[in-house]
Amino acid sequence: MEKSYSNISENLKRLRFEIGESIQKYGRGNGGVKLMAVTKTIPVEAVNEAVRLGVDLLGENKAQELLLKYDGYDKNVVKIHFIGHLQSNKVRQIIGKVSMIESVDGVSLAREIDKQSHKNGIKTDVLVEVNIGGEASKFGVFPQRLEELLAELSNFPHIAVKGLMAIPPFSDDVLQTEKYFSAMHELFVDIRGKNIDNVSMDVLSMGMSGDFKEAIKHGSNIIRIGTALFGARDYS
Repeated sequence: MEKSYSNISENLKRLRFEIGESIQKYGRGNGGVKLMAVTKTIPVEAVNEAVRLGVDLLGENKAQELLLKYDGYDKNVVKIHFIGHLQSNKVRQIIGKVSMIESVDGVSLAREIDKQSHKNGIKTDVLVEVNIGGEASKFGVFPQRLEELLAELSNFPHIAVKGLMAIPPFSDDVLQTEKYFSAMHELFVDIRGKNIDNVSMDVLSMGMSGDFKEAIKHGSNIIRIGTALFGARDYS
């Protein structure tokens, strides 16, 4: 049976209201907050419905899925960020197709992005993924190594570091989640004050369907929304 996506319009209206409410509540009017539609497992038709309703930033998690969907997106309307873990041998497949890679967490990956960007005659914007919870099972640079990594990345001429991304450990305790978001914002502000060459702190990407309001409170300007926009994912 074909799945209906008629709920996307209603979900998007609610999200826009709640985002606007949070921006006003936490005094975020000047910087603005961007809603990214996370499209993992979501058919092109559903994504395009969200685009028709005004969504203009997509987040893709997997290189193979991005390649399958890419021709179905209106690239004149939307920008695509790669937000999942990226293996170095997949970089060449997505360079030039995405406007930003949000999941850089090491020098070897950055080197390959730089190499493939050079081959394509472009400069690729990236975010550094921070493992703010220090979880062994997750990707991302540990906070104590962040400045060292940024100094190394600043030497690559074909990438530009535009900010930080993080996915805090899951917790039912809102205050605990906020501690991680607050720690990320402190890192963001601290790095911005250091004025590292080829490194700018324009983007702080954090917050998902269940915690985007808290993320906005602590300075996020890209929130990654999947379930709250498209509904629960079907992995069958």
